[in-house]
Order: sequence, then C-alpha cells, then structure tokens
Amino acid sequence: MHQHASGAGRFAPSPSGDLHLGNLRTALLAWLFARSTGRRFLIRVEDLDRVRPGAEQRQLDDLAALGLDWDGPVVRQSDRLPRYDAAVASLVDAGLTYECFCTRREIQQAVSAPHGPDGHYPGTCRNLTAGQREDKRAQGRTPAIRLRAEKPEYTVEDMLHGSYTDAIDDVVLRRGDGIPAYNLAVVVDDAAQGIDQVVRGDDLLSSAPRQAYLASLLGLPVPHYAHVPLALNAEGKRLAKRDGAVTLADQRARGRTPEEVRAMMAVSLGMAGADDRPTTAELLATFDPNALPSTPWVFPTA
Repeated sequence: MHQHASGAGRFAPSPSGDLHLGNLRTALLAWLFARSTGRRFLIRVEDLDRVRPGAEQRQLDDLAALGLDWDGPVVRQSDRLPRYDAAVASLVDAGLTYECFCTRREIQQAVSAPHGPDGHYPGTCRNLTAGQREDKRAQGRTPAIRLRAEKPEYTVEDMLHGSYTDAIDDVVLRRGDGIPAYNLAVVVDDAAQGIDQVVRGDDLLSSAPRQAYLASLLGLPVPHYAHVPLALNAEGKRLAKRDGAVTLADQRARGRTPEEVRAMMAVSLGMAGADDRPTTAELLATFDPNALPSTPWVFPTA
C-alpha cells in the first residue's frame, strides 16, 4: 500500500533542445515517486536562459507519449520574475548579499586556485569598500548579486543517498544581466508551487545543500530529496546528443515505439523483464524506491 502525502513532485526541464532518454527516465522516476505517494505531479519549464523555439512543446509531447500526465497548467519561470525579485530584495534587506563584479574568466581563474572547495566562489568581492565598488562601476561593470553565506557547509537528507553534507559558497542570486540565477529560482518556485518532493539526477546532489540553506534563509520549507542515477554513455560520461539515437524521436526513427522505449527504461530500473511491455499504471503498482538500482544506466547506443 502506497503512503499518501499532500504536496507535489515535479519535473523541470530547460527548453534548450529535445530531452534525451536519460532526462525522460528521470521524468518517469519523478512521476512514479510523486504518484506513488499521492502527490500532485507538476511540470515547470525553466526558460530563464537558453530557449530553442519549439523545444518546450516537443518535450511535453515526449512526456505524454511515454504515458506521463501532470496536474494543472505548465508553469514557466519567465512568467514568475516578480517572485524572484522579491526574494532577492528580502535577502538584500537582511544584509545577506553583496555585489560581485567578477567576470566569468576571473571567477574561473579564482576557483581553480589551490584553496577552497572545488568550483566554489572564493569571495573575491565579498568585502569590497564602497569606493572599490564605484571604481568597478566606472569601468562599466554591472554587478551580480551574491549570497553572503554564513555557514561553511549544510546537510540535507536524501532518500537514496542518506545524509549528505557539502560546502556552501556565496552563490549568485541574480546575474549581472538581471536574470535570476538557477539556485534562487528553483528554491522560490518549489516553495511557491507546494513542491515538497524533488526527484532529479544525482549530478545535482551537490546543489541540494546550498538550495536547502537558501530556502532556510528565505523562511521556506526544504523539500524531500531523491537524487537518482544518471544515464551514461559507454565511456561513462553523461548521455548527450552526440551519443547517437538518444532522443525519443531518434528511437522512433529506428522503429521503436514509445511503449518499447518505456519498457527499455523499466528494464534499466529493474522493474521489468526484457520481453515485458509494462504500462505506466503497471509500473506505478509495483514501484518501490528502495529497490531502485544505485548505479548509472549505461545507455545502449547501438
């Protein structure tokens, strides 16, 4: 008997191109996690950055072709800018931010220096004086807004990984071009939409502590996390378009139906035998998060 919960799960693709089968497998898992616990399942399009015309509709069509349904209208981040601005303003007012004038190159050079956690911003602009900030502006630099983190690390609980702790750095909240940053937008959206279950690829596990910390600063609830294994190519790298027939359209061109693709995913999750063709309802009836494989799916590109 599945437990039942209020709240919601979600799948939040970026419309920068077609979803590959690893993305679609994560979407299937997110749907199974949500539906098996009585949660609503929502689709949120993260369209603040790269948008390819037509990609959103193709993504939605692919999800539907695999038998996934969702509740309510699709939400787009580009329609929610005032929410992000209000969140940034609240952190600014609380003295928890600072202006960062670093260029992308300067940041890359700084984070490759032999100190601090790998890839974490070392606080170059954290303690600039008012005069130094004016000098940067005089050079024509427009600042990003960064979080002034007050903890060195933060711990989250993950359904598949257990207790996970990682360093917290001064993440960007709003970029220099005025666009809200991913870490802020995702935290604000999850809370606003009542999303209390976040199922996504385990490449994003390291983002969870900083997002949970940011949620705590904003007085927002921290969702339940489940970071699932990725789909990899034969070289052990994340699946990508260059790896061959990796989209649903590619598979259809090779003569596979969406039902057969769903069955391939079910086999990869240990939820079906090689000759089975389970429906989404049948997968839902037998879904057990504790039985999921803990290793990546090496996608058969042949």
